Amino acid sequence: MDKLRALHYFVAAAEEGSFSAAARRFDVSVPAVTKLVSALERELGVKLLDRSTQGLALTARGAQYLECCTPLLAQLADADRALATPGARRARSLVVGAPPLLSRGLLVPALSDWHERHPHVHIDLRTMDFLNLKDTVTRGVDVLVALGWPGSVDLVQRPLAQSRLIICASPAYWRRHGIPARPSDLTGHACTLVRSPEGTVLDLWRHTREDVVDEVAVGGWLTCASRDDALQAVLLGQGVGRFADLSVWPFVRDGLLQPVLLDWESSDSPPFSALIRPEAKRDAVVQDFVGFLYDLLRPVEVTCSEAFGARPSVVRPRWYASRPGRASKSAQ
Repeated sequence: MDKLRALHYFVAAAEEGSFSAAARRFDVSVPAVTKLVSALERELGVKLLDRSTQGLALTARGAQYLECCTPLLAQLADADRALATPGARRARSLVVGAPPLLSRGLLVPALSDWHERHPHVHIDLRTMDFLNLKDTVTRGVDVLVALGWPGSVDLVQRPLAQSRLIICASPAYWRRHGIPARPSDLTGHACTLVRSPEGTVLDLWRHTREDVVDEVAVGGWLTCASRDDALQAVLLGQGVGRFADLSVWPFVRDGLLQPVLLDWESSDSPPFSALIRPEAKRDAVVQDFVGFLYDLLRPVEVTCSEAFGARPSVVRPRWYASRPGRASKSAQ
């Protein structure tokens, strides 16, 4: 048995949640991956992965073994790179997960600049609308750009920027329906809502101005599971939306969105951060990409601060990660 290859296949299968995804990562057949992982289990005398129709799940012993193997494989990769011919670079992939609004408006237009510095790196960009670290889609991602509050997870968090939630609609929508004077006036508008992966409809829009709090449960005829879909509806003049300013800055800059109520501060404004696995802290490519993200977002944050106001304090809202329902109900 090629134990090193078996270890790579086991780690990939555990990260991806399936043998087929692990096979695609190494461009081999599914039986090849299954055979070596099974041989590894026989040699160790323990079951590492539970197989089911829903995919793969680590056993308790498998999780312990994965924790030991992952940093060792990373160290071996570092050793290989250290012995490479001076000036030569091995081709590799960098898997990046990011919210679609950020990807489309800011990240993708700037990626070519980073690629010029790292021509040997293939970027595998995966859009993830909401941060759901328990979802198998996040497995195998090298750098995850998170919008929100990740909480206590086994990932290293690097702060990137602080957003400010802004109320927006198309100029045509405001001309037809009028501009609200205060947040409570939004009850008379068609507000496009977003549902979190946990099933929470984010209908509680809380604003403050000096010592005044204006908390309103908004409503409308459209609720989306994707912020990207919500933005599209708002751009088409179908309603009012609430978005992180860094994500929609290009649309505001180009006059496609018109923000209102800028003299009110949203207390639920989420931060942007980069999440990486602990063993990647010494990966030069990963660290350079995180630095690239920081350099990309910070100037936009400064521009948005000048356009929309100072950054609000970062406070995890009461409704965050709540059960299915409406945020306005969970906050009561």
